[in-house]
Amino acid sequence: MIGLLQRVTSASVVVDNEVVGSIGTGIVVLVGFQAADNEALIPRFVERISTFRVFSDGNGKMNRSVVEQGGGILWVPQFTLAADTNSGRRPSFSTAAEPTRAKALFSELASRALVEHPTSQFGQFGAHMQVALTNNGPVTFWIEVS
Repeated sequence: MIGLLQRVTSASVVVDNEVVGSIGTGIVVLVGFQAADNEALIPRFVERISTFRVFSDGNGKMNRSVVEQGGGILWVPQFTLAADTNSGRRPSFSTAAEPTRAKALFSELASRALVEHPTSQFGQFGAHMQVALTNNGPVTFWIEVS
């Protein structure tokens, strides 16, 4: 399970000219599922994202999580994160979870995320999305749970 976490001042997801998710200060997490991923990984993944310290404390150190900061989390399914880019000039998606399986995993992730962070917002699995964000820093981290 892959998460590309970005600290933002604002972010939104639009599908068919309609905003389906938006946050102010917080984090955007682009989420990719690999073929070997399963539901057992979701609690740890959500916990890692929710408690990962990317916000500054009073001393300017990254010692505060999005939960401690009181920020939002926008979870966006991103199939292409699981691509194999090791050879050639075209990505291979042989390492990605099958779409039906990935959709079920994203649904389970969304349920768990709402328990951990009730103000979570979400992109729409399988939709053509326009994701807008203002990266704050920039601060971006790759988080993988396997």
